[in-house]
Amino acid sequence: MKRRSHNCLIATTMGTFFLLMMVLYGTINSQQSESPSYKQDYRLLGRPLYKLDISWPKYPELFSGEVFGVAVDQYSGVVYVAQRGEAVPHVLVFSYDGELLLAWNTSTLDMPHGIFLANADTNPTVWVTDVGKGPYGHCVKQYSPAGTLLQVLGTPGKAGSGLNPLEFDQPAEVFVHSSGEIYIVDGDGGMNNRLIKLSPDLEVLWIHGEKGQGLAQFYIPHSVTVDTFHRVWVADRGNKRIQVFNSVTGDWLGTWGSCFTEDAPYSVRLTPDQKYFIVVQLNTNQISVLKAPPVGVIGQCQVVSVIQLAEDVKPHLVDLDLKTGALFVAELGAQQAQKFTPFSLGGSFL
Repeated sequence: MKRRSHNCLIATTMGTFFLLMMVLYGTINSQQSESPSYKQDYRLLGRPLYKLDISWPKYPELFSGEVFGVAVDQYSGVVYVAQRGEAVPHVLVFSYDGELLLAWNTSTLDMPHGIFLANADTNPTVWVTDVGKGPYGHCVKQYSPAGTLLQVLGTPGKAGSGLNPLEFDQPAEVFVHSSGEIYIVDGDGGMNNRLIKLSPDLEVLWIHGEKGQGLAQFYIPHSVTVDTFHRVWVADRGNKRIQVFNSVTGDWLGTWGSCFTEDAPYSVRLTPDQKYFIVVQLNTNQISVLKAPPVGVIGQCQVVSVIQLAEDVKPHLVDLDLKTGALFVAELGAQQAQKFTPFSLGGSFL
């Protein structure tokens, strides 16, 4: 009789435990279904070239601020993510597999905007544009991979248009060529609307700095990249176009505008094979793949593929792994960075 009572007690306890787990499981699933599912809510339009890697990063909750920029070191397999906010690390460093490796708790950044990885094959350094209005703002800064400040371009805390000494007003992005030459788009809504090319010794080689809608004029130049044919491509955000220049002389070569009637280009980068441009449009939540023109030709832009993200994701700036072709996207609205891998050639553009 005692054994039967004992067995009944065990069965009752197990039944109660099982019922409790079912309730908890249902509650957790309900909470998860109510949270935004940015990672799975996207569509591929046109020729599919990328697919979302839902496993990257391992712990998305590590993003604690507004994610503005991303930079990839293809040799060490490291991804740098710039974010801003109150009491948050300004740069998170992830492995290619999505593990958090390091967080920069530097006090030398006010409001990071663009981020770029230079000299990845020899002596990698991380360049960050700072659009903050505090004592460290309005500058372009060079850091070691561990977050040690190495160099500052501009006058910290002072907005200006001077060239000697250099002054910036909310510099949007920097591109450092393998030659050591530096390209800066200066003017994320400030007084300047400039594209500046500097020598490795920081001498101004040429500049376009007039605000307007004409040729070689800018209104909020937001992103810059350089191809292997000595062409500089600038996302002229306020004018809803991309302008192209000769990297040696600074001469204007052409304009792309027909692809951006609905929304402006915010970010421009090249795939490793130099056959495609990756262009971000923040307000329409799109990442477009554009066919790159051959040398000697600019022509008009041609959209090959589109990644349509969920509403309010707000993609801002992107970068690519030049070894695998993987695309990393900094998303303001979703407050995260995401990784897309290419379909082509078994997962690589190379």
